[in-house]
Amino acid sequence: MLATANHEVTVTLPSDREIEFTRTFARPRGLLFEAWTQPEHLRQWYGCEGSALTLCEIDLRPGGQWRRVMRMPDGSEHPFHGVYREVVPNERLVYTECYEMPAIGSPEWLTTVLFQEVDGLTKLTHSILHNSQEVRDGHLKAGMEAGTIQTLNRLDAHVASMANPA
Repeated sequence: MLATANHEVTVTLPSDREIEFTRTFARPRGLLFEAWTQPEHLRQWYGCEGSALTLCEIDLRPGGQWRRVMRMPDGSEHPFHGVYREVVPNERLVYTECYEMPAIGSPEWLTTVLFQEVDGLTKLTHSILHNSQEVRDGHLKAGMEAGTIQTLNRLDAHVASMANPA
């Protein structure tokens, strides 16, 4: 179920309800935080290969809402929304995330993203806490692991372009 061969992203299951992705970037954490929280940047990198955000709205404050719609290469659209619970600029985001698909119960989870400076690099930890092991395992079986790894790779490429504009 977990991709153990990926050398850039570590994927772990810290508990029976969690999925955790960790990657170290040779990028300033301020740029990573900006890319993660500003719609004009998210539109450039968020999602797996071949996908695109057709909608990206962010009210970046505790209690503020966000909404994204991701279009996949096959043309299907996948809407998500949530509420920010905690925003610590350049350090930490905590928000709810709901996959708006009534046919599968519109699962909701809690996401925490940490941006930590470590020896001049930025360690990004993206944790997802589900309501049950069953929902967590369903999320993994849906292919989100590979998609998240692709997304983090796209984030790295976008932040590189932010750091070195053409």
